[in-house]
Amino acid sequence: MKHHRLQKINQGKYMLLVLLLMLLSSFSAYAQDIFTVSGTISDDAGVPLPGASVVEKGTTNGVSTDFDGNYTIDLANQNGTLVIDYIGYGQKEIAVGGQSRIDASLEPSASTLDEVVVVGYGAVKKKDLTGSVAQVDAEALSNQSVNSVTDILRGNVAGLNIGFSASPKGTSQIQIRGNNSLAAGTSPLIVVDGILYTGDLSDINPNDIDKIDVLKDASSAAVYGARGAGGVILVTTKKGTSEKPTITINSSVGWAKEADPVKPYGPQGYADWRVDVFKSSRGQLASENLGIFDNPNNLPTGVSLEQWLGYTGAQGDPTTAWLTRIGFQDVEIDNFLAGRSLDWYNKIMRTGFRNEQNVSISGRNGGLNYYWSIGRTSNEGIIEGEKFEAIRSRLNLDAKITDWLTVGMNTQFAKRDEGFIPADQNQVFSSSPWGSEFNDEGTLLRISPQDDPGAGAQSAFLRPTYDDIIDLEHTFNSRIYAKIQLPLGFSYELGYTNRLDFEEYFYHASSLNPNNIIGTAQRWNRKQTEYQLDNIIRWDRVIDKHTFGLTALFYAERFQTFTTIANANNFEPSDALGFGNLQAGVNQNVFTDDEETTGDAIMTRFNYSYDSKYNLTLTMRRDGYSAFGASNRRAYFPSIGGAWTISEEDFFKSDFVTFLKLRASYGENGNRGFGSARGVTTTAGFRSFNNNRGLGAYAQLSELSGGNYLNVDGGTVIPVPALNNNTLENADLRWERTKAVNLGLDFSFAGGIVESSIDYYKNITTDLIVERQLPDITGFTGVFTNLGEVQNEGLEFVISTQNFNNENFTWNTSFNLSTNRNQINALYGDLDENGNELDDITTQRFIGQAVDVIWDFEELGVFQLDEAAEAAAVNRVPGDFKLRDVDGNGVFDNEDKVFLGNRSPKLNLGLSNTFTLFKNLDFSFEMYARLGQKRVFNEAKNRNGFVDRVNSPQTPYWTPENPLNDYARLFSDDGAAAFNIYRNSSFVRLSNI
Repeated sequence: MKHHRLQKINQGKYMLLVLLLMLLSSFSAYAQDIFTVSGTISDDAGVPLPGASVVEKGTTNGVSTDFDGNYTIDLANQNGTLVIDYIGYGQKEIAVGGQSRIDASLEPSASTLDEVVVVGYGAVKKKDLTGSVAQVDAEALSNQSVNSVTDILRGNVAGLNIGFSASPKGTSQIQIRGNNSLAAGTSPLIVVDGILYTGDLSDINPNDIDKIDVLKDASSAAVYGARGAGGVILVTTKKGTSEKPTITINSSVGWAKEADPVKPYGPQGYADWRVDVFKSSRGQLASENLGIFDNPNNLPTGVSLEQWLGYTGAQGDPTTAWLTRIGFQDVEIDNFLAGRSLDWYNKIMRTGFRNEQNVSISGRNGGLNYYWSIGRTSNEGIIEGEKFEAIRSRLNLDAKITDWLTVGMNTQFAKRDEGFIPADQNQVFSSSPWGSEFNDEGTLLRISPQDDPGAGAQSAFLRPTYDDIIDLEHTFNSRIYAKIQLPLGFSYELGYTNRLDFEEYFYHASSLNPNNIIGTAQRWNRKQTEYQLDNIIRWDRVIDKHTFGLTALFYAERFQTFTTIANANNFEPSDALGFGNLQAGVNQNVFTDDEETTGDAIMTRFNYSYDSKYNLTLTMRRDGYSAFGASNRRAYFPSIGGAWTISEEDFFKSDFVTFLKLRASYGENGNRGFGSARGVTTTAGFRSFNNNRGLGAYAQLSELSGGNYLNVDGGTVIPVPALNNNTLENADLRWERTKAVNLGLDFSFAGGIVESSIDYYKNITTDLIVERQLPDITGFTGVFTNLGEVQNEGLEFVISTQNFNNENFTWNTSFNLSTNRNQINALYGDLDENGNELDDITTQRFIGQAVDVIWDFEELGVFQLDEAAEAAAVNRVPGDFKLRDVDGNGVFDNEDKVFLGNRSPKLNLGLSNTFTLFKNLDFSFEMYARLGQKRVFNEAKNRNGFVDRVNSPQTPYWTPENPLNDYARLFSDDGAAAFNIYRNSSFVRLSNI
């Protein structure tokens, strides 16, 4: 029996060997049936075109020309056709006809419609798109000073809203086509060279980027299914373009400073401001004692110095008496009399130095394409001590092993150092210019103006002086792949991505710091690991006028994070070793937190084109994710897109309109942007997991926490282990789903001199993930569930023009405009007595209003002197803001609140101009605008009334002699109503020259 089984095994091995030999034979036969063609591609003046694309028509077999415009391509059919492309030139097709050498010259073209855009797991020509995709050529922006990926995109893509960060790190939040969620993340999916990127954007070196494609509609993003509801940004990094090695050295320096600083009062202005504050806040005393708070050297007419001193029975030096009346402390008085003052703004704020160096080596040699770069960034912030440093390296390799096998890798390494403690910027407006920074022994004072815990502002430099920090993060992302060219137009790609992220965060607050009674130290270690495995099968076929394309994806992923936190304080004998000696702490505690999620997906996409007139795209993706409830682990996301190129029809006759295409698409995408289950709070340098339970990986489960309760047994207290149920399970928790419609019109005039597109979209997101509040009787505060509906509707317009284009001067302009209207259509389904759905006042979510709507009391200006009686009726005085009393009952409550606007802009604009002189001198500038939004501007209240504690920004303020209507008096009174002042925050910014 054993021999018989062994014989079967050997027979199985034999059959497997035969099958492998047959498969290799078929590949060998396929590889041997080739025909080699070489040549040179140049422009109409005979200048070689490096990087031109030469493709065997109907296949994915193609090469690029080297630095001298030369190419060599192996063809499967010696009677095939070569398709030659180069950006900015017209496409040319040449029949091979058995020729072994084919040279070609291309004619310049103003149109960009033949440019290739990446659409996820593939690429198509711009003119064949059925969805809404925008492309940014990073190479065209290479002359700009960019700090991050977001700097490249800001203002250059319609419908893309990117915030602005003044930090030295420079990364900002990104949002495409509005806010489509209430609790889950709304950031777009970032894909870098096929890697579904979950790392920090600052790890991507902008100098490594070749192109960025933004997938905005559901049809384009459908290939990413459950992760595409917020849109998709595809980043393609650089490759070698020349047969000769190319070494590029890029070095830049710059400075950063506060563009329009709002400064505190200087020495004399501070004293004058305090006089006015005392007059405003102690109005009755000031009116009964004329000039009581005025400088004795400048008393009102009719008030003698003796009378003025007698107001408070003061004796001695009048200046000292005056400073005491306006709240100066002893050290301030001494410094004032001695003429010693401090400029806290210039001590805390600074001009930050920016420095960046990048080196890259790239090229192509035979079948090997390579690109390697390394760069260092060292950016200072505008706050003293604020800094960001990073070392980033990238290695891209692509090797053609045989005619049917290509292997490669895209690897990124980054080391970020954010271990710098800046000065406390808040102290700019909280420190007296007449205070002291050091005591007589030269030790930094805890409190300014004096070292007194009961008064003054904390020194801005306590933490930088006494505390230590290490904040390092090492990240490694790498995708290795193999591509196999199969017969009949099929190809197979296997890709494996691995991401490692190691973070070290160590902090020590020294016992020498006057803020600490005992030393405190912390070590925070976090490791994240992630893998992605994707199998991609593609089929491309051209039959007469019919072009077919099929893409199938089989995908799997796993993400894990491990966090350990160790804290200690009250060190014996001392905390001199800080976080390097936690075991010396009398009080120690350790906390750990681990998470794991898994996901999988199957996707198919079918593309069809007939005669370059009609295009159709069909996509279906099924996604699975472990973070959803057991009943809803998987979901399907379909999409369809179509386009009709009207200008290709025989009936279309126009010498002016050279391209005209209609697009329409519908698709569904999901949102699984859960983020971490626990929010991280940093207080005075120390990190902790806060109690605000986020969605996280386990929102669908019941969470148990361990602990002890004390039981008294016979007079002895015994700790008894216990488990507490903190959260309620929801097995039905499912995906947020966005259903989106996009209608588009693309057109160009005069051969591409003017190119434009218009898009209208409407996105409706249902099954919003929210934490629903529960009655206390249930024992739980809330449960995550799916409720509600949010809608986003908008219009986008893009136009680019070639204003002048001759040998010595070119001028190109690009302009984009977008608008978005956000609206909550439904919430929890609770109805009032009239059958109308109820709003959620607690979270300020209202049916029919935007997610970011402003709901507050309406400010009607400032009470003036002739409105004293009206002000007194609501416990105010002239100089205080007056509010609209909607119901007229004299009581300000929720019934008096109204909708005042939105926090996000109603209109986004972007404009760029590029000029070239004599082909050697470039000049460009970019502008962008955000219009129609409002922001909180409580500076107008002038509420810095604790005048013996703080300074103030130099803002206008109301006085009887200066009766402003948009700024309140100093130390104004809000009364019983807590409200904010809002101002229009529209702006136009010149972002780059």
